[in-house]
Amino acid sequence: MSYTSAHPRVGLGVIILNDEGKILVLRRIGSHAPYYSIPGGSLEMGETFEQGALRELKEECDIDLKDPTVIAITNNLATYADEGLHFISVILLAKQYAGEPKLQEADKHSELLWADPRSLPEPHFEASKLAVDCYLSGNFYHQ
Repeated sequence: MSYTSAHPRVGLGVIILNDEGKILVLRRIGSHAPYYSIPGGSLEMGETFEQGALRELKEECDIDLKDPTVIAITNNLATYADEGLHFISVILLAKQYAGEPKLQEADKHSELLWADPRSLPEPHFEASKLAVDCYLSGNFYHQ
């Protein structure tokens, strides 16, 4: 898939909380490697943000989200400066899910773990770091 575009694209990031207050994090081996990141992907034509989040988490981790809610928007300009890819990311929060998360796309991710959102594994992907910052601060957007 080519990411070349004359306009920013729309990404989705999903913060999934477990009962201990940790968040699900994947280590990328495909695009944006070798960064850790919350799960997510690109919004497809005609999808709502919630539909996209449900689809992405089923594809990446084989879990079914319950009532994901939009909590933030990020403008990923450092990634644009580094890679030439400009994404606006819609961040959703899911406090409930069904199933046990497992890696489904071995060509895209090498590791799945639960992390303390205040101590994210490094190196960490910009959009994911901004998303978690918004979640922790309660801000919808920050520069």
